[in-house]
Amino acid sequence: MSKNIVYMDNSATTIQAREVTAAIMKSLESDFANPSSLHELGRKAQNEVSKARSIIAAELGVDSKGIVFTSGGTESINTVILGAADALKRKGRRIITTKIEHPAVLESCRHLESRGFEVIYLDVDRCGFPDLDMYRKALTGDVILVCVMAVNNEIGTVLPVREMCADAHRNGALFHVDAVQAFGKIDLTGCGADFISVSAHKIHGPKGVGAFYASGRAKFIPLILGGGQEKGRRSGTENVNGIIGFGKAVELMREDRNGEKSSNPVNDPGSAAGSGGAESRENRNGGYVWSLRQRLITGLRNNIGDIKVNGPEKRGEVSDYILNVSFLGTRGEVILHALEADGIYVSTGSACSSNKRGQSHVLRAAGCTEREIESAIRFSLSRYNTAGEIDYTVERVAAAVTRFRKLGSFR
Repeated sequence: MSKNIVYMDNSATTIQAREVTAAIMKSLESDFANPSSLHELGRKAQNEVSKARSIIAAELGVDSKGIVFTSGGTESINTVILGAADALKRKGRRIITTKIEHPAVLESCRHLESRGFEVIYLDVDRCGFPDLDMYRKALTGDVILVCVMAVNNEIGTVLPVREMCADAHRNGALFHVDAVQAFGKIDLTGCGADFISVSAHKIHGPKGVGAFYASGRAKFIPLILGGGQEKGRRSGTENVNGIIGFGKAVELMREDRNGEKSSNPVNDPGSAAGSGGAESRENRNGGYVWSLRQRLITGLRNNIGDIKVNGPEKRGEVSDYILNVSFLGTRGEVILHALEADGIYVSTGSACSSNKRGQSHVLRAAGCTEREIESAIRFSLSRYNTAGEIDYTVERVAAAVTRFRKLGSFR
C-alpha cells in the first residue's frame, strides 16, 4: 500500500494476510488443474481441496465429510435456508430467526414467505439478545429450521446458539448457525448445529470463497445444479486457489492463538500508524484484541462526552472484535468521512446494506433512538491492529466529534 492506514472495518472484510497471498500465488502456478479430472494433476488439485476441507472442519470440530465449499457466506446461507426449506416442506413450513440477522438470512426468509412459508422473527433486547421465552413458545412441531447468527455483525452480540440449538433439537427442528463473524473468534466446537456457514474473507482470507457444514442428519436440496461437484451438494468447478487460501487463513488463526507471529498485511512494524504494535502483535493470544477494544472504549469515554456503547460490554457476551458507539449530536457518516481523511477506516453498519441508505435494522430492533442510530459508528478490529492505532483513532475521533458538535447542525 502507498500509505499507512488504520483499518477498523474488519467486519466488512479483512485485509488478506501476506501468507495467504503467497499460498494462492504458488497454487496458481502449480494447482491449475480441475480437481474432478482423473489424471495426476487433477488428483493433486483435489488433494489440496481435501486438505483445506480438513483444516476448516478441525476448526469447527466437525467431520470433514460435511464441509461443502461455496462462493462465500451469502451463498452458503442461501443454500442452507432455501435448500432445507424445500427438503422439509412436507414436514412443516415454519422457520424461526431473529430480527438482527444478516441480510443474507433475512432476504432468504422473505423469499420463503413469498412462497407460503411462515417466518417468526424473534424480538431482541437493547443488547441484541433474543427473547428466549418467545423462542420457546414458537418452537412447535411444524418448525423445520431455526437460523441464528453466532455473532452479530453490527453490535457484536454473542448469541446463545448452543442453548437455542438444544431447544430446537428437542422440538425436532434443524438448527443453522451463521458463523461468518464468529469463525475462529469464538469456540463453536460441539455446538450441535446441523448447519454452519463460514466465509474466508472475514478471517484474512480471499474473497469469493466460503463453506458450510451439513451434519449427517441435515437435509437440504442443492441450490446450484450441474456437474455434481462437492458430492452433489454444490455443483461447479471448485475454486481451488481460493480454497487453498481459505485453508491457509485458518492455519494462521491457529498460529496466532498459539502466540506465533504472522506478518502485518497493512503497515510495516514501527511505522507511524503501526507504532506501539511490534511487541503487542507477538502476543495476540490471551485476549489481545479484547485489550484493544477496551483501550478504545476507555479512550473514547475519557475524551468524548455524551456517547453510548451499543450492545453488550461484558466479555463473552460481546465479540472481542466489534465495538459500536453512538456519538450523540453528530452523524455517523460525517464522522466516517472525517476519519477517512485521517487515514482511519471505519463504518456506520453492515457493508452488505450500506448502499441502501436505510437505517440499521439491528440498532432499530435493539430499541435505539433515531439520534443513536444516525450517530453510530462501528469499529471492527483485527489481530493486526495495534495499541498505537487505537490511541491515534481516539485522538482523531475526539477531534472530529468536537468539531462537528460545535457546528450544532446535527442535534
